[in-house]
Amino acid sequence: MEKDRKLIIAGNWKMNKTVAESVDLVNGLKRELHGVKEVDVVICPPYTALSEVSKVMIESNLRLGAQNMSEHGPGAHTGEVCASLLKEFSVRYVILGHSERRQFQGENDALISRKARAAHAASLKPIVCVGETLADRESGRTEEVVRTQIEGSLAGLSADQMHDTVIAYEPVWAIGTGKTATTEQAQEVHAFIRKLLASLFDETVARKVRIQYGGSVKPGNARELMSQPDVDGALVGGASLEVRSFSDIIKLSV
Repeated sequence: MEKDRKLIIAGNWKMNKTVAESVDLVNGLKRELHGVKEVDVVICPPYTALSEVSKVMIESNLRLGAQNMSEHGPGAHTGEVCASLLKEFSVRYVILGHSERRQFQGENDALISRKARAAHAASLKPIVCVGETLADRESGRTEEVVRTQIEGSLAGLSADQMHDTVIAYEPVWAIGTGKTATTEQAQEVHAFIRKLLASLFDETVARKVRIQYGGSVKPGNARELMSQPDVDGALVGGASLEVRSFSDIIKLSV
């Protein structure tokens, strides 16, 4: 399906892959995807592999992303990684507010907003994650929860900054569970987010912002999901850890 917005598919490797395994995986993806120009492909390995993966990606059509970053600049923040350190490895994107960090590291919308502003200050493009739990969906609170997360996580961003912001809708109940939102469910929430962006910013922002779907995306459901008018790509977890499955998702999406 033709869209004005270019698809963006990102692989979130989470806490997987040694440096050697990361390099092998990226080399395989380079071979499989060298001719793909219709999709922005982003690879988000663990911090430990960023340096070597960055070298392998030179002169490829793949883009490097990080899985998180600090809201602070360089300084006394033990165990944290700031935007300037990421940029040393030619990182272009950074995932912020992933549901696992919201759940297990206690990250809230205010913190994610500060991180998003810090990312833009360093010319990094944030991928801001939002999504409801199973309990939220079953109680009919999906739109309420997503609205709160969008309003809080994007607070303080300008319309111009939003043009370089990606939103990832991840229903928490579909992450790593094998469950996937139906295409109708995904489209419904993506359309809601786009309408919300128009009210928070303007119609231009709403038309330009790319909204990914995340939650058990695999080759078998990629084409149908990407065919929805407001689904502009995917944030892929487990299926991004193998050359064949991740490259098939991308090829089947165009």
